[in-house]
Amino acid sequence: MNLNLKIWRQKDANDKGKIVEYPIANVSEHMSFLEMLDVLNEELIEKGDEPVAFDHDCREGICGMCSLYINGEAHGPDRGVTTCQLHMRKFKDGDTIFIEPFRATALPVVKDLVVDRSAMDRIQQAGGFVSVNTSGNTQDANAIPIAKENADKAFDAATCIGCGACIATCKNSSAMLYVSAKVSQFSLLPQGQVEAKERVKNMVNKMDEEGFGNCTNTGACEVECPKGISLENISRMNREFLAANFSSKK
Repeated sequence: MNLNLKIWRQKDANDKGKIVEYPIANVSEHMSFLEMLDVLNEELIEKGDEPVAFDHDCREGICGMCSLYINGEAHGPDRGVTTCQLHMRKFKDGDTIFIEPFRATALPVVKDLVVDRSAMDRIQQAGGFVSVNTSGNTQDANAIPIAKENADKAFDAATCIGCGACIATCKNSSAMLYVSAKVSQFSLLPQGQVEAKERVKNMVNKMDEEGFGNCTNTGACEVECPKGISLENISRMNREFLAANFSSKK
């Protein structure tokens, strides 16, 4: 395939940035999207030009680092996949493809297609963990009975890879789906109940502090999420947040 790539280029966080056009030829339909960008960068390097910076790591749809906005969609036109799992057979010969970084105030551009997602890490650090009792009297987790429905929902929430597609897709740049997944993966399990109230308050407050927008129930986040995280998690988080705040006022 011969394609016309229109890629966002930005030297650093202070640069204004702009769309730059790059024609690319002989692209195989079997290439992944990132492999196609690798080929482009090899051509740019051979010409003495600066290669396009983009984030990636596992290339197996697990790490969430490869987040790109492709033709106006987070991770591109396919569903249930990350950018590294997107293949060029989803495009046609002669197509023009717009490639941009995720856009959100809380996810500033570092360079080209790379954004700073440390705000999401700080939300996780605010409460997305379970303290471990190391006194010697700990109970074996496998010995604690858990209802299958709760275990399944907790596992589904835990599949969130923190890629930020929900944030980039939301018209308000809300992180509610991401945060609710991190809250739910613990709140549905007995090990997460000990710190449940403080966890949800700390994580929601940190989310607001970092500058993410509010949820207005558009539902685009669930559609674009590569792991299919359900909006049900947002409802659960809202209930837990209200309950935690009411109980703290008693």
